[in-house]
Amino acid sequence: MKFNAFWIEKSDSGFTQSVIERDVEDLPEGEVLIDVAYSSLNYKDALSATGSPGVTRNYPHTPGIDASGIIAESSDSKLSVGDEVIVIGFDLGMNTPGGFGEKIRVPSDWVVKMPKGLDLHSSMVIGTAGFTAAECIQKLESAGLSKESGPVLVTGATGGVGSVAVKLLAQLGHEVHAVTGKADKADFLKSLGATEVVSREAALEGLDKPLLKESWGAVVDTVGGDMLFNAVKGLRYGGSLAACGLVGGANFSASVLPFILRHVNLLGVDSVQLPVSEKEVIWSRLASDWKMDLSSLEEALTIDKLPEAINRIMKGEMVGRGVLHY
Repeated sequence: MKFNAFWIEKSDSGFTQSVIERDVEDLPEGEVLIDVAYSSLNYKDALSATGSPGVTRNYPHTPGIDASGIIAESSDSKLSVGDEVIVIGFDLGMNTPGGFGEKIRVPSDWVVKMPKGLDLHSSMVIGTAGFTAAECIQKLESAGLSKESGPVLVTGATGGVGSVAVKLLAQLGHEVHAVTGKADKADFLKSLGATEVVSREAALEGLDKPLLKESWGAVVDTVGGDMLFNAVKGLRYGGSLAACGLVGGANFSASVLPFILRHVNLLGVDSVQLPVSEKEVIWSRLASDWKMDLSSLEEALTIDKLPEAINRIMKGEMVGRGVLHY
């Protein structure tokens, strides 16, 4: 059985991207074969497609850390042919052929049944990016975030995680301050619900100081690096920062003072290895009390348009959510 896949090959001159025809028999072992309907483009996919060894070790390879589709074959009694399902995280699109192919075969314990309230398309407008945003907010709530906590800062706010975080936080009634290096996207961020837009330069002021003015009840940080710790230094007493990204760097200069003087929390957020049982809880919230209209964030992509979109996301020029339609 043949299908089309986005294919990354490595040669002495670098990495090449193309669309090829593959055979289902070439897919790895797994209990579930899925006909992919939609995927989405994430920063991690772009890294895989451009040869980052931190994401993908072996080439040739098909990226795509997200997929929604319909089960075509299953040897797991809990998952039936015809079921609509979601697969995000684990090794999908990293070293296991991912959602940038029309078919995937995966272990059954990677698979989430589509919750009532979502469908194949809407789940991929959310994708890993939106799921991660929701996971950040859930973790902040568990640490005490409420509407009375004060403004919530979102860094990297025009990206996939950031834009959904702004939208969801505003929908939940929080005052949202959005950080961006794209001054021309202020109106876009305000349309998502941001109360204030903060420039990247302003958010990085005071790097040499051990503490900053208490400004934020909580932070969703998608950037990492110095941006992350500057935001920690600006948390109000008892506030928390949920960290989920590193596009701005994996390292930062830190001080213990915010932690021991202001009782703040730095919370790590991972959507990759999070067990399916916990993923199901968040997907259920995104299908019900956290359901959002994200149509304004979607950029529809076809498989032949992926190279251009990957180039944009690597340059930091992608806004919102790129969704791959088959």
